[in-house]
Amino acid sequence: MAFKNTGKTFVEPKVAIHQIRIPITSSSIKSLEKECADLIRGTKEKNLKVKGPVRMPTKTWRMTMRKSSPCGKSSKTWDRFQMKISKRLIHLHSPSQTVKQITCISIKPGTEIEVTITDA
Repeated sequence: MAFKNTGKTFVEPKVAIHQIRIPITSSSIKSLEKECADLIRGTKEKNLKVKGPVRMPTKTWRMTMRKSSPCGKSSKTWDRFQMKISKRLIHLHSPSQTVKQITCISIKPGTEIEVTITDA
């Protein structure tokens, strides 16, 4: 560390604290909650300010498709599919180097994590 000599005491340089927003999305709620718990456990080990996970509304994508019949003389039948996307939001107040250490966890396929860093 670099210290500044002021004559009597040594003063450490200030590290820029950033406001970090981490949205996590997944179609599987179990994997989503596991990733949130891993991130929060990592931040609490580093003694950082953390808010969340904030549960955002679940998006439901519905798709209706017509089944095809082999000869075209049968009744009209339909297939209905749906996919639910869950989202959690975590807010941190920390230096950007610390966030790199926290977010280097293994992520399951199907889970997306984005990191947005802004000045506090």
